[in-house]
Amino acid sequence: MRNRSLVFFAFLVVLSFSGFISTQPEYPQLGIVSGLAQDSIAYSAGFKLIGESVPKILVPTMGDEEFRANLKKVKAAKCKVLSCNLFFPGSLKIAGPNVDEAQVLAYTETVLSRAKEAGVKYIVLGSSGARSIPADYDVNKATSDFIILSKKLGQLAKKHNVIILLENLEKTETNFITSLKSAAEVVKGVNEPNFRLNVDIFHMLREGESPDEIVAAGAVVGFCEIAEKEKRTLPGVAGDDFKPYLRALKKINYKGFIFIEASTSNPSVEIPVAFKYLSNQVAEVYSGK
Repeated sequence: MRNRSLVFFAFLVVLSFSGFISTQPEYPQLGIVSGLAQDSIAYSAGFKLIGESVPKILVPTMGDEEFRANLKKVKAAKCKVLSCNLFFPGSLKIAGPNVDEAQVLAYTETVLSRAKEAGVKYIVLGSSGARSIPADYDVNKATSDFIILSKKLGQLAKKHNVIILLENLEKTETNFITSLKSAAEVVKGVNEPNFRLNVDIFHMLREGESPDEIVAAGAVVGFCEIAEKEKRTLPGVAGDDFKPYLRALKKINYKGFIFIEASTSNPSVEIPVAFKYLSNQVAEVYSGK
């Protein structure tokens, strides 16, 4: 019996090392929205995941030839392009009185089909201009209509095995869905597995939102983005303490991705610093120190 147990244990070890048994990462994995232009810098700094933009890489308004050229760049990158932002252009309304649903869905179909082919798993739905509504427009109607549209977006995302992430923005960027709480309520109303919540800690800091809102959002959280509050700098430039928000992520057992989305004037210096700085804060929180 003892020999059989040892043989079974050895079998499990072999399976594990062979990749047949996957283990969930202990900590969230870090990425950076640096684009392919800074792929080598990001990789050398320790990042293995980067974010790009929909118009630059997936080029939904361009022909197949342009996309194929970009696809070669994505495949050749050192880091995996996991996400794309800048989903909808400001001219294509997704909220308010001037939404052309057929046009929105056709555009989305192109974006998501190309994302799938490029191996891009996440599409961030910030799109401040596209989702802004007239100042005198009924917010409740805008919200209910947006939930109906987003449900269809989520169904398209499921078809292409891509996840759309609704991002909480701030009031200086848009007048519609300007808190994590309101974004979480929309995602819960949509109730589609491929339409999730992007917790943008930078915007939460700007809007003075408590980390408790992350805990309240709970299971609908699908992604996280981060930057320093004052000038949207990379972690480590101003020395912001993100640990209260990271503790909230840990409390909901979040072990997905945390992507830095920030500006930099000196990427070769600031990107390596950011990787170490944020890695240390994540490790401190998730190790329980």
